[in-house]
Amino acid sequence: MRYIWTIIWALLLSNMAFYVLSSMQGGHYSFGLATVIGLILSVFVFVLGDAGIKDETTE
Repeated sequence: MRYIWTIIWALLLSNMAFYVLSSMQGGHYSFGLATVIGLILSVFVFVLGDAGIKDETTE
């Protein structure tokens, strides 16, 4: 379930950022490019969360 929510949030946030930045620059908004970047971002978060960051346990 956490993977599904990560993908949804990555897609929403990347599309929002692309839309706002393209509007500020007066450029063209590309839904496809923003979606691809969102998927790449979600894969990066999966790798970072599963392999990169370890929980520190104190005894």
